[in-house]
Amino acid sequence: MTGTGDAMARAARADAVEREVNVRITPSSDYLERVALVRAELVKRVTDVARERSSSLVRALVAGSAARGTFLQDRLDIDLFLLFPPDLSRERLREEGLSLGRAVLTDPETRYAEHPYLRGKFAGFSVDAVPGFAITDPSHPLSPVDRTPFHQEYLVTRESPETVAQVRLAKQFFRSLGVYGSEAKTEGFSGYLTELLVIRFGSLRQLLLAARDWRVPVQLAERGKEPPRLPADVALVLADPVDPNRNVASALSRRNLGLFILAAGAYLDDPGPRFFEVRAVPPLPKDQALSLVRARGTHVTVVELARPDLVDDTLYPQVRKAARAVADELGRSEFSVLGEASSADTTLVVITVELAHPRRPQVRVQDGPPAGIDRTGHFLEKWSLKNEQVLQGPYVRPDGSLGVESHRAERDAEAVLRAAFPRLSLGKNLTSADAGGWEVRTLGEATETPALGEALRELLGKRLPWLDE
Repeated sequence: MTGTGDAMARAARADAVEREVNVRITPSSDYLERVALVRAELVKRVTDVARERSSSLVRALVAGSAARGTFLQDRLDIDLFLLFPPDLSRERLREEGLSLGRAVLTDPETRYAEHPYLRGKFAGFSVDAVPGFAITDPSHPLSPVDRTPFHQEYLVTRESPETVAQVRLAKQFFRSLGVYGSEAKTEGFSGYLTELLVIRFGSLRQLLLAARDWRVPVQLAERGKEPPRLPADVALVLADPVDPNRNVASALSRRNLGLFILAAGAYLDDPGPRFFEVRAVPPLPKDQALSLVRARGTHVTVVELARPDLVDDTLYPQVRKAARAVADELGRSEFSVLGEASSADTTLVVITVELAHPRRPQVRVQDGPPAGIDRTGHFLEKWSLKNEQVLQGPYVRPDGSLGVESHRAERDAEAVLRAAFPRLSLGKNLTSADAGGWEVRTLGEATETPALGEALRELLGKRLPWLDE
């Protein structure tokens, strides 16, 4: 009875928390009505302009959370999709789409994700005008946004007011963990993925009850259907209902899914508003990082590269690849790597690696071949001559193979990395020879920049977010 009573008490606390959070994050009815009027006016305005210009525009629509009312009180962007004939060239798509956007938006600014779009203002709201193609088969999109009308149709026929409220709760839960958003920098849960999960499980609570028992990787296949074939390193597999060969969760990282799984169990065990609080995550100043490193008795190596002219969604996968390459090289060079982190600002890409020690041993044990095989002679010929490089050997090791101990010329992590850096396999646009320059420094020598502060926070400020009230 005690266990049942405790479970009932936790459920009651969760009910109270979620009611309070929903009041806080739900837009008012007046605001929702205003958004609906602005959506209609925006579509009418751009359609009228297209007609006046004899544009080839097939359809304009507002989709996403603004269309379904699943946005949060403090987080609304209106997404206007401008859909053109599939046989229109990409160049004409861009020209016509951006031209129509400029005609209806104030303060327009061209931006780039997987393709160009326009951000501006309409009736006081922030609007993204995104060109795309009016396709008929969502399994064969011509641009990244072409499935959007099909997503819209799928969701609006399955969401009730109760479901919409649960979607908002789920979004706020993800935001509090810092895992909401499918951008390459975040690697989190997209809005579409969030809505599909809530529809599948019925509510945030039911999603959490299921998620607490998940083990990464997770496959949420439909009954009787095989999940799409995808790379083995994905975190979560959920087939897009309008295109079963597409994984809706492909952007989600294993780290972020693992964080959500842990948070699901923690919330169910001890419900509280802290699981819905969005916390500021300021960069870690260099002087504080140096104090932490001294207290930890470790060492941080910093790599600075000139930022290539790329949007974040293209840049960040390459930055993470470069960070892994740097950490792996230091590990192969017999440094004890404790962690790595990376970031980028408007001018720099920064990689930080924490090491147990700043220098590797002066003595290097060279492994030789087993005694009695052909390569023995080559090994002895290379190492038999006594010189400053040979500290001991050659000799036979306990396993019967040859060995020799040699002197290392480069012992500092930075010197070793500088020598190896030009041959490292970095991201396509971060190849050291073409990146406009690079530097390898100790943390004390590194330049204090926004990118360094973000990387240091990730490297030295790791802590489960709900533990800090």
